[in-house]
Amino acid sequence: MPSLHRSQENAGFQLIRNGFWHKFRANFLTGVLILLPLYLTYVILTRLFLVIDGILNRLATRALVSALNLPLSEDKILYGLGIFTLILIIVITGSIARNIIGKRLLSWFNLLIDRIPIIKTIYKTLRQISEALFSNKNQAFHSPVLIEYPRPGIYSLAFRTQHTSEKVDEVTGEKCLPLFLPSTPNPTTGFLLFVPVSQVHEIEMSNEEAIKLIISGGMIPPEQVIQEKPPSHLAAAANSTTMPGDGAT
Repeated sequence: MPSLHRSQENAGFQLIRNGFWHKFRANFLTGVLILLPLYLTYVILTRLFLVIDGILNRLATRALVSALNLPLSEDKILYGLGIFTLILIIVITGSIARNIIGKRLLSWFNLLIDRIPIIKTIYKTLRQISEALFSNKNQAFHSPVLIEYPRPGIYSLAFRTQHTSEKVDEVTGEKCLPLFLPSTPNPTTGFLLFVPVSQVHEIEMSNEEAIKLIISGGMIPPEQVIQEKPPSHLAAAANSTTMPGDGAT
């Protein structure tokens, strides 16, 4: 009987210990899930702030100390002054570029850059990308789509870009859509594909949901259900999208 009583006590102690560790583990994981995203957000924003602020911080600090005769060393770092200076320069540049004199100066500058062989290619490409990303008239990417890639039967998530390519259509003999196929988990790199409209499937998913799905490697599913639409819907959308200055196709 004493051995039976002892075994019951050990079993009760084991249950209490298992319950304690179960609650401890659950609380620990819950805390990690709450605090880890906050910490990583803080780290990313802090480093981004320091990088952007460091572009003009020392120069702006030295200029401010010299101009106002502040009792500070010129090597002193005033955090935030670099970002304020950068924003001020961007706003002033944009204000000048929007008036008549600024437009003429910008046109003259672009003509000057176009005469420099290597620099003109880099500058024009970056300028066109910037205009596509930050222009209020158009979005850089339209709705996400599904294509069979890298082989039939396997579907990949891609984005339909702004413009169509008539030259590609002439070579292929059918209507094609320019698609950007991003990589995971870094969607800033990927492939440019020209896919026939008949092989493209539009899905009910926003750009934000698609980006989250790509960056997370599929761990964050989209809220909406994927629904295929007929290729004719994409063909109509492609026909209505033209390059600036071109007529409707």
